[in-house]
Amino acid sequence: MKIKRKDLLGIEELSRKEIETILETAESLKEISERAIKKVPYLRGKTVVNLFFEASTRTLASFALAEKRLSADSFNLSSSSSSVLKGETLLDTARNLEAMKIDFVVIRHSMPGAPHFIAKRLEASVINAGDGTHEHPTQALLDLLSLKEKFGKIKGKKVLIVGDILHSRVARSNIWALKKMGAVVSVCGPPTLMPYKMEDMGVKVFYDLNEAIPDKDVIYVLRIQRERQTGGLLPSLREYIELYGITLERLEKAKKDVVIMHPGPINRGVELDPRVADGKHSIILEQVTNGVAVRMAILYLLSGGKSAEISES
Repeated sequence: MKIKRKDLLGIEELSRKEIETILETAESLKEISERAIKKVPYLRGKTVVNLFFEASTRTLASFALAEKRLSADSFNLSSSSSSVLKGETLLDTARNLEAMKIDFVVIRHSMPGAPHFIAKRLEASVINAGDGTHEHPTQALLDLLSLKEKFGKIKGKKVLIVGDILHSRVARSNIWALKKMGAVVSVCGPPTLMPYKMEDMGVKVFYDLNEAIPDKDVIYVLRIQRERQTGGLLPSLREYIELYGITLERLEKAKKDVVIMHPGPINRGVELDPRVADGKHSIILEQVTNGVAVRMAILYLLSGGKSAEISES
């Protein structure tokens, strides 16, 4: 199956079938990373610009690796090295890049809706690598792939997302993604870091972590995003750790086979005890591995590729 869209801007607009196609394609492409020569010619002749206006390690690195493994030409451009510092607008930056005959723009921006804004104005395909507190679709897709590999199916699994829900684009994308795949989603965090009418997204809201944990199959721990917080919404770190930190002692209340996930980077000793992050319940490194495969799949499908063509080649 093909993906009949020019851009990948968010999970909210994707159908379940499109999500399944991306996951199926990622599973097929994952094998490439195990080869001695980790390269295929699927995007030979295509040019990708990674336009990152926010700091990134995992997302930028995995997109860059995905592009290289598909044989695309790519280069990275940050706000500190672009004409934005000279007053150039986002649209002018994108249009000047497109005048160089590029095929893809992978954009991370602090402003919600920035990828949608440029996608409407460019012929090149636009991929959202995170827009403010709005969405982070490729993170949600790699999380789905990790859960699919772990459980075989996602439908019916009980997933608890813990932490700063208010500022988390990862939480929003994951809620939409998990619900479309049939999971039962709950959230837990301080009242000051919980969006108004959170229940309207079809999730159960907890404020007591000890009450939320016992029957969950997955505990998805969010990073505390101090860079996005204003007005003292976050309790003291000591209080946060006491009430919402995932420790070995707290996991004694969880299922014996509970899965721990985190989008990274981890604030070790704050939202997640190092013994849990590195322990038997964690699939955090599997998430990182799957990030490359999912981003390869998205680039491949947006360029017009089909899942079936991978196994035939």
